[in-house]
Formats: sequence, C-alpha cells, structure tokens
Amino acid sequence: MDKIPMTPSGHVALTEEYRVRTSEERPRIVRDISEARAHGDLSENAEYHAAKEQQSLNEGRIKELESLLALAEIIDVSKLSGSTVKFGATVKIVDEDTEKEVKYQIVGDAEANASEGRISISSPIARAMIGKSKGDSFEVAAPGGSRSYEILDLKYI
Repeated sequence: MDKIPMTPSGHVALTEEYRVRTSEERPRIVRDISEARAHGDLSENAEYHAAKEQQSLNEGRIKELESLLALAEIIDVSKLSGSTVKFGATVKIVDEDTEKEVKYQIVGDAEANASEGRISISSPIARAMIGKSKGDSFEVAAPGGSRSYEILDLKYI
C-alpha cells in the first residue's frame, strides 16, 4: 500500500486519538455493556444495543487509526523549503472575485480540517495550487462555477 503523507502534529493527534480510544473509551464501553447486560432481557434493552453500537463504531475507528498510523510517512514541514506549493506549504490566497483572503496549510487527508485552515493534499483547491508560486493565479472548479485565486504568500513553517 502507498504511504500516507502526514505532518508531525497530525501524527501526534492521531496517536493521541488512538490512545484515548483504546485505553479509555474501550474499557468504558465494556463497562457500559456489562451494566446494561445486568438489566435483564437483552432483546428489548435499549442501553445494551446502544452500547454495542458504540463499541462497533469505536472498534471501527481504532482499526482505521491503526491503518493510518501504520502507513504514515511523517514529513517534517520545518525542514522543507522552496518557492512552489507542495505538501506542507502554508499558502495565503485571495479570491479574485470577492477579494477575500484565506490561509491554508496543505496536509495529509487524515489530518485535514478546513475550519482550522488545514486542507487535504487531494482536495481540488490544493491540487490546483501544487507547483504554483507566489503571484501565480489558478482556477478551481466549484459547485457554483469556476473560482479564480491568486497566491499572495507561501511559507514552510
């Protein structure tokens, strides 16, 4: 399988989520199941069924985290440099129509969170920026039509 690019902070966050889910959530859910089982008839026991569903969701996420962490290729962004956009770049762009400025860091899929300014390297806007330099314009196909942006600044922090 292919490696999954990830920043050190993204790796730390996923590792912490894995720790919480395996050492705190898993035992709590097992206790909830045991407690619900003690209430008697399991066929009509809503608490038991809710706890089993929670267990299933938690175990699914644990498996997903194990896979992500096993395939992680940690890229230290502070050691990167250059004048073109690539993984790890923090890019300040302006929408050429609305003049709205936004700053994004290009990160791996597993750590992307647009509301925190981290976008996935596989997102349309990041793919359109890759290889561009400060001052370059680019277009992104959006649901409401094509949008034009200009790169105002580019850093590797």
